[in-house]
Amino acid sequence: MRKGQYRFVAGFLFVPVALYLIFVIWPYIQTFGYSLTDWKGQSQTFSFVGLDNYRALFQDDVFLQAIWHNILFLVFIPVITILLALFFAFMVNAGGRSRAGGVQGVAGSKLYKIIYFFPQVLSLAILAVLFNAVYRSDGGGLLNGFLIKLGLVDASNPVEWLNEPNMVLWALILVVVWHGVGFYLVLFSAAMQSIPKDVYEAALIDGAGRSQSFFRITLPLLWDTVQTAWVYLGIVAMDMFVLVSSMTQNMGAYGGGPDHHSDVMSTVMMRNFLYYGKSGYACAMGVVMLLLTLILSVVTLRATRRERIEF
Repeated sequence: MRKGQYRFVAGFLFVPVALYLIFVIWPYIQTFGYSLTDWKGQSQTFSFVGLDNYRALFQDDVFLQAIWHNILFLVFIPVITILLALFFAFMVNAGGRSRAGGVQGVAGSKLYKIIYFFPQVLSLAILAVLFNAVYRSDGGGLLNGFLIKLGLVDASNPVEWLNEPNMVLWALILVVVWHGVGFYLVLFSAAMQSIPKDVYEAALIDGAGRSQSFFRITLPLLWDTVQTAWVYLGIVAMDMFVLVSSMTQNMGAYGGGPDHHSDVMSTVMMRNFLYYGKSGYACAMGVVMLLLTLILSVVTLRATRRERIEF
């Protein structure tokens, strides 16, 4: 049975590994190589400049500001999204009480799951169009129109949600959270359904309330799923290209306004690559993004690692 098994396994692995090396690893190597040159993107001739592009990065105020914006997204997007998704998942799975005194979801929980997941079926392009209409800075914008009706905003001076330096990042965070909560609610619900109802019912008999059941039972048993969600949301926070470039005021190209107050690393990179023709410099930004994302994933997995709790 074991004769020739290594050749058999290697035969199946050869093609997918080769494809991975060609289409994933090799472009990374090429990007690092171009980052050491003054490549302009269209020209086939370029000169080796060593680490000059990397030195220039750490003197580029726009790129450093963009890194800070990514850090803010990295802090708030995972925390808010995971907390809301965990709360809603707990309520639709174990937040109610049956007539027999057992544990079940709140009334209408199946409908709530569908409603919460609905934003996830929308593409980011549609999401950008939708929230551009919500954040419009005239009376026709949904949010400003609602506030004007309540008398909280003057119709002659509506709020510039995407043009106010202190508001634009929060407006973008709201969009990402609204879009992502439903997906992670379904993810946490699927994991929560594997927890025996007997565990909750035993805690209920012992006098545990909803908050105690959540923190003492649900969260510890879902920790592996929460850890995975945190990594995925961290990667989303390190990108943000589509929403920023689609929703914010142009700074030459690819969004980032007002006055670079919503720029992220990806928008600065694409602006330098395609608009300014500084492709070698943009490749250096891409390498930095890759390293920061890898460091983020490793640190998150290490920081959230804990002993597996079984039931």
